[in-house]
Amino acid sequence: MCGNNMSAPLPAIVPAARKATAAVIFLHGLGDTGHGWSEALAGIKSPHVKYICPHAPFMPVTLNMNMAMPSWFDIVGLSPDSQEDEVGIKKAAENVKALIDQEVKNGIPSNRIILGGFSQGAVGVNKEIPVLQCHGDCDPLVPLMFGSLTVEKLKSMINPANITFRTYSGMMHSSCIEEMMDIKQFIDKHLPPID
Repeated sequence: MCGNNMSAPLPAIVPAARKATAAVIFLHGLGDTGHGWSEALAGIKSPHVKYICPHAPFMPVTLNMNMAMPSWFDIVGLSPDSQEDEVGIKKAAENVKALIDQEVKNGIPSNRIILGGFSQGAVGVNKEIPVLQCHGDCDPLVPLMFGSLTVEKLKSMINPANITFRTYSGMMHSSCIEEMMDIKQFIDKHLPPID
């Protein structure tokens, strides 16, 4: 993935323990890298699934006083009416599509690839794809209200029966064991072994 003509490092990868017949591409949040999430996913991995955690390119982020940091796209503000970086979002989507295309070339069919993410990395939608959206009820950075607004927007764009929205009591802008187990269950349900 590229940003400002600077190449981002290769993704952090948790290889499948045996032949990979499925993949999870997981995008980290603002200011983070793929390493932490690759470690978290390694803790819930299934032996036939390859986990790919790319690193966002460094770029100035308006929300953080134009300080350069790993970011998939620019963020102007956190209110629902804040301007969106449509060009940056489209570029990030193209980069994710390139990762998906690479895995398809590696022999993993697109219907055996799950796209996931945390915070800024959790954007993108496909009309018929199952969605698990998780949110802490004590998140001070992205309040639960925004998660509720997002799930309602998703329901207007895709089949509402495909959407699962889970909240976690006491969880802030982070993850918890219960959430990671829900993610594992979602992955195992939608990417079962095929051999």
